[in-house]
This record gives sequence, structure tokens and C-alpha cells, in this order.
Amino acid sequence: MATIMFVYAMSEKFLPPHLLAYLRKYTHKLASFVSPYIQIIFHEFGGERLKRSDAFTAIQTYLSANSSHRVRRLKAEVVKDSQTPFVLSMADNEEITDEFQGVKVWWTSTSTTPKTQSFSFYPASDEKRFLTLSFHKRYRDLITGPYLKHVIDEGKAIAIKNRQLKLYTNNPSSRWYGYRSTKWSHIVFEHPATFETLAMEPEKKQEIVNDLVKFRNGKEYYAKIGKAWKRGYLLYGPPGTGKSSMIAAMANFMNYDVYDLELTAVKENAELRKLLIDTSSKSIIVIEDIDCSLDLTGQRKKKEKKDDNKEAKDPIAKMAEEEENKDSKVTLSGLLNCIDGIWSACSGERIIIFTTNFVDKLDPALIRRGRMDKRIVLSYCCYEAFKVFAKNYLGVESHELFPKIEELLGETNMTPADVAENLMPKSINEDAQTCLQNLINALELSKEEAKKKTEEETKKKAEEEEARLEAEKEKEECAQQEVKANGKSGDVVKENGFSH
Repeated sequence: MATIMFVYAMSEKFLPPHLLAYLRKYTHKLASFVSPYIQIIFHEFGGERLKRSDAFTAIQTYLSANSSHRVRRLKAEVVKDSQTPFVLSMADNEEITDEFQGVKVWWTSTSTTPKTQSFSFYPASDEKRFLTLSFHKRYRDLITGPYLKHVIDEGKAIAIKNRQLKLYTNNPSSRWYGYRSTKWSHIVFEHPATFETLAMEPEKKQEIVNDLVKFRNGKEYYAKIGKAWKRGYLLYGPPGTGKSSMIAAMANFMNYDVYDLELTAVKENAELRKLLIDTSSKSIIVIEDIDCSLDLTGQRKKKEKKDDNKEAKDPIAKMAEEEENKDSKVTLSGLLNCIDGIWSACSGERIIIFTTNFVDKLDPALIRRGRMDKRIVLSYCCYEAFKVFAKNYLGVESHELFPKIEELLGETNMTPADVAENLMPKSINEDAQTCLQNLINALELSKEEAKKKTEEETKKKAEEEEARLEAEKEKEECAQQEVKANGKSGDVVKENGFSH
């Protein structure tokens, strides 16, 4: 052994590099004839710009799920945008045994440090890390095919499950370019709404959940029918009926990021297309109050151009006109092409949601089947929704005042937002009895106001009908008087004619 070590040290020090390369080459060949095992090396960084390898990250995530149970020496690393503060992975020179379809494989983590030294004001780490996969050569096809695909897919799934959800909003195009400029700004999405806390009919809630699960598991189905893996939802109803809470519940259930697209900040169709291309898969793209965002209903006909004012304008009026001309030029056809055209397939597994308070104002082409696949009506609060509120806000599932509230909810319309506001305790002295009584008082007041409003509308319609009948009567009397006047003038003409 001493002789071997001495020869190895002398050869490393005195033999020329090209001769050492040949020596290593034939040594590896000799070892391959003797050893029945194959090794695959995955480097941490690769490519021209030394970008972190996606395969290395996915494998490391997959192994970290098992390393904390099988390895004695662990390494803690902080992972960006993760729900956990740090991730445990196996330390260097540790080995993990994995099994796939009855075949054992071995993973080893290794790091090397080059001997060369570099001097820089911002020195980067010279440590090179890689993972080595070892397996028997008779299982080559199984390991290089199904097993590696399984490891990478599982690693990506674990990373998505552990990631922090984000809420994005689009930046104006003037902030897209420059150092650290992006098209989207984001914060951590921490909305607590879930389908369990959502106040609506249980049957309707379960129908939406089933639809979402079917979409999430439908990658192969969408590929089979030749359709982009996306789904559109139209949420409509009066203000305060829970459209935003529904979006948050869907995002938390699907574990998707949310992109809140503000159309008024988009200047033209090309910018809209670039924004949608920059979104990721497993995301929800939301356009809230689409009937108010842009004048999309009237863009099938060109607007008439106003005559230019030839007179000279003062600087203030000129600046006001320039601001007016900066309005968004996004057209209905441009929006349709982005959500349902060729560009809609740029990222898979996406949900597109439109919300509106007035669905009748939208262009039929925007909400037809195939673009908005499912329409969800969010209306006034019903008794089933109230029971969810009572359980969440007050912790009660039954009470002597429930029948009275059920009766009043059937007689008057109140939005879920108003019901929740009346049920929420305002002070430490308010209990469930007080909050339920507050809701009853609010419902009775709303019922009285609705009754008065109905009476006023009925009275107004009666007055309008009476005025209309009066106007028709006057018009008829004027017509009769005109006919009589024309008849008298004709008689006079006739008499004058006979006199001649």
C-alpha cells in the first residue's frame, strides 16, 4: 500500500498532464470491466452561465424527504420561497439507499474545492457539489428511464407543495426594463379563506371542488382531446357576495399562485401578450370587475373621432389631453386571443377567472362556453350559508333564534358581507345571543326598507302610468279637434266653390 501511494503521488507530481489524462482514461476502462456498477453524476451548476441545474434541485428535494430518517449527518439549507424555514439534506460524503420496483440504487453527495485561487471584491464559492447515482448495469434501462423520471417528478411535486404562494400584480411597461426590473411584482399570498370557511350551499361548494380536482388531474385528458390545459371561471353576482373570497379559497385549495391582472395599466395588446407569457404554470389569472376595467363591450365598432381643435391650447390643457391619450388600447380581440387563442397554451395548468357585478354588460364572445367553462353565481346569503357564518364567527351550530333568522332570510335579500358584519362581535361584552339578535334587527330593518322601496316603486309606476294615459288622452283629444277643424274648413271651401 505504501508503494502504491508513493507511485501515485510521484505520478501526480511529475508526469505530464496529457499523460495523466491517458492514464486515468485507461484506468477507468479497466475498472469498468471489473466492476458491474454504473454511475451517473448530476452537477449542481451547469450551462454557459453556470445556472443551478433544475435536475439537481429536484433530486436534492426528493432525497431530502428521505435523508432525515436514514442519514446521521445532515445539512440544513435555507430554501427561498418555502413554507419551512430550512430544508434538511444529506451532508457531503454521505450515502442513501433507495429502492424502485425491487431494484436498489445508491445516492452519494460529494463536493470538491479547486486548488486554484482567485481574487475578487465579490468572491464566489469555489466549492463544486454533485450527486452520484450508482446502480447495477443490468437495470440500466429501468434506472435511466422510469426511475429518474419518477425522482424528478416527485422532487418537483414536493417543492410545489412546500412553496409559499404568491400574489402578483402587473407593473406599468415603463418599469419593465432596467436593473432588477420585472413585469410582475409580488408579495406572499396569506389569505386564510378555504372552502371550509366559505359560506355557500354545501352542494354548490362540493360541485366546485369536484370541478377543480378534475381539472388538476386532467393533464393527460386535455392532451388527448387536443386542448390547452386551462379552465375559465366566471364569477358574477351583486357586490359583497364573496367573489374575492372564492378566488382565495380556490388558490389555497389548488396551491396555485394568483396573478391579479390590472387591464387599465396595459397599454396595448402586445404588452398584454408579454404579461401572460411571463406567468407560470399552476397559477390563477384574475381580472376583477372586467365590466369596469375596459370598454370591452363597445370595441366591435370603431369610435367616432372627435374633430381636432385647431386653436392653440394652453400648456395645462395640452397636458390634460396627453394624459387622456394614454388610456389603454387593449381591444376585445386582443384579450380573446390571449385567453383562448394560440398564446393561451404558453403555460399549462392555468385557471382564468373573470368577476363582474353585471354579467349582462359583457360581450357574449367574452363569456361563451370554451372561454368561461364554468359560470358561478354568487347571490344573496341563504340559510345554509348563514349556518357556516354562525359556526365560524360565533362557534354555535344551533340556537333558539335560528328559525327566526331562517324565516327572515327567506323574505329579504342580504349579502354575505352584511351578514358577516352583523355576526362579528364588536366588543368583549357581546356574546352569541347579542350578535344573532343584531342580525335579526338588521334583517327586519332591511325587510322594512325593501317594503318601502317596493311601495315607492309601485307608486311611481302608477303615477307614470297615469301620466302616460293622461298624455295619450290629451293627444287623442287634440287629434279629434284637429279632425273637426279640418272638416269645417272643407265645408267652407265647398260652399265657396258652389257660389262661383
